[in-house]
Amino acid sequence: MANQSSTPKIVTKKHIARLERERQQVRLIRTIAISGIVIVALLLVYGYLKLNVLSTREPVAEVNGVEITTKEWQERVRLERVNLYNQLSRYQFFQQSFGMDTTQQQQEIAMQLSLTETIGQQVLDQMVNEILIRQEAEKRGITVSDDEVENLLQEAYGFYPDGTPTPTLTPTEFALPTLNAEQALLYPPTSTPTEVLTSTPEPTSTPDTSATATATATIAPPTPTLVPEAATASPTPYTLEGYETRFQETITEFKSYGISEETLRKVYEIELIRNKLKDDMAKELSRTDTQVLLRHILVPNELAAQTIIDRLNRGEDFAKLAAQFSTDPGSKDAGGVYDWAPASNYVPEFRDASLTQEIGVVGQPVKTDFGYHIIQVIGREELSITDSQFEQKKQTTFDEWVTTARESADIQTFDIWKERVPTEPVLQ
Repeated sequence: MANQSSTPKIVTKKHIARLERERQQVRLIRTIAISGIVIVALLLVYGYLKLNVLSTREPVAEVNGVEITTKEWQERVRLERVNLYNQLSRYQFFQQSFGMDTTQQQQEIAMQLSLTETIGQQVLDQMVNEILIRQEAEKRGITVSDDEVENLLQEAYGFYPDGTPTPTLTPTEFALPTLNAEQALLYPPTSTPTEVLTSTPEPTSTPDTSATATATATIAPPTPTLVPEAATASPTPYTLEGYETRFQETITEFKSYGISEETLRKVYEIELIRNKLKDDMAKELSRTDTQVLLRHILVPNELAAQTIIDRLNRGEDFAKLAAQFSTDPGSKDAGGVYDWAPASNYVPEFRDASLTQEIGVVGQPVKTDFGYHIIQVIGREELSITDSQFEQKKQTTFDEWVTTARESADIQTFDIWKERVPTEPVLQ
């Protein structure tokens, strides 16, 4: 029986072409698959970078060409939340340890923490002001060194390398105004000092109803004022090593909240710059101020104000109308009187009226955010002011400068910040 051999397979051009097409299809599918994987990976990487890197570099505001990045702003928002939680913790401690009723304060802070967009807006406004402050300080050649920042940090943590400063009492002399006979008739002798339309009112005297017809000034007894002396060699609460350990513990905790040490140091730095700028502006201020003694009636609308003015012009008693109609609880029962105080203590509209109205004449209604005021200026004198009044004057001047600087600055805010307000940390 003859051996049979297999017939060799004949590879045709058609077969070769089909195999080549199959190989190309496999390569194409592989290429598409790999490309898809690469694209997905790139999208994931871009999403991560967008969320954690690129978006944090996007500005939420720009002030005269200087950007406030999302990262900078978010860290400050977190720092503000930490500060609010610290305040809440203190009020809770006071209530638990000393039986103080701080329920209202705790509720107010809890409300603030829930209004995340409000916190974001407040921090953004503050950071805009800080850029304006830095720019003005630079124009004036005001700088702050790293050593100054470190010293302020040490003081904040109660560490004094050269000993704890010991406050001493130093007398401060200032002049008190008196009234002439005509003004004394307008001023009710039973009136008491009342609050003025600012957060820091400060009555300075009780008028002398026995004054002569000529306005004079009397010298008041020395008033003690706390003035820190140079640091003494008294012992410090803890060593440099102890301070550094405590500070690093704070930094570690802040980092867990997404707050860097750089951000914390910038907060202390801007505080120093702000104070130096305020002091520099104060060089142009006088240590005197126009002080005014006046009385007023506060009502909610202009019609009510005009009606009361008509009654005053017909001879009705100012003090009685104040007690009956004024909505200012601090002065209505004292005849509407605001005792002697610097005119600069008042809100602008009220201040301007107190400086320009004729003595003894009831002026036209003055509108402020509080309502409508019927004002009668009783006395007005240019007098020296106390240290605390001068500090108030410095602060008022500085605040007015900030308002003017914002109005003239090129400020742009970008609405993306509203979607990026941190809601953390949430502390227990």
